[in-house]
Amino acid sequence: MTPEFGTSRTAIVTGAARRIGAEMARALAADGWDVLIHYRNSETEARALAASLPRARTVQADLAVADGAERVVAALDGMPPPGLLVNSASSFVYDSFDDFSVDAWDMHMAANARGPALLARAFAGAVPAGSGALIVNMLDAKLSALNPDFFTYTISKIAFAGVHELIARSLAASKVRVNAIAPSVTLVSGPQSRENFDKVHDLNALGRGVDVTEIVAALRFLIAVPTITGQTITLDGGQRFLGLPRDVQYMES
Repeated sequence: MTPEFGTSRTAIVTGAARRIGAEMARALAADGWDVLIHYRNSETEARALAASLPRARTVQADLAVADGAERVVAALDGMPPPGLLVNSASSFVYDSFDDFSVDAWDMHMAANARGPALLARAFAGAVPAGSGALIVNMLDAKLSALNPDFFTYTISKIAFAGVHELIARSLAASKVRVNAIAPSVTLVSGPQSRENFDKVHDLNALGRGVDVTEIVAALRFLIAVPTITGQTITLDGGQRFLGLPRDVQYMES
């Protein structure tokens, strides 16, 4: 933890029961944060993670519904004041332009754009005035090199990138910094097989796939530098330079 945040602050990590969110929660706990672990469905994993950390609790909420954000912030009761929000939760379901549905559009937009915006507002309202805080939004490296796969998911992340910029501008005067991390494929995701992941993980200009430890390092960098706001760190090994016509998991041949 850095002097900006004091010696006792709480970090909220959404989607923290598994995968990248869980790794960020573990790292933050190791750095001295109290951690509020948000989950939607993965109760068993969330509770096990909380039990393994020195100061953590869990909260269940569906961030795609109107009161989800308030449910998360209400769970801060009795914890140190909030200093960090990591908007990591995301819905990720395949569709294409040819077959996308209104339901898929609405689901992705609610979970991936509106939900984080509502939570950012509720979080900022809970931060003690003048104490400083940080919001880190998890975007997607594919926004730097668009392809039409995962159509409505991608649209929701484009919207989230706009939300991210507007939140950063809105909260700067309140000393709440807002930054983003945009990784390319890091773990097996969606319909992808392990075999496919191993073949395409390093399909980028550097020939080196992104590791979750690098996402954690980027998070720690954003925490440590108190003058950075409104920025996005893209972790893609230069994949955007390749101009891939499809999502990387469909590019093994």
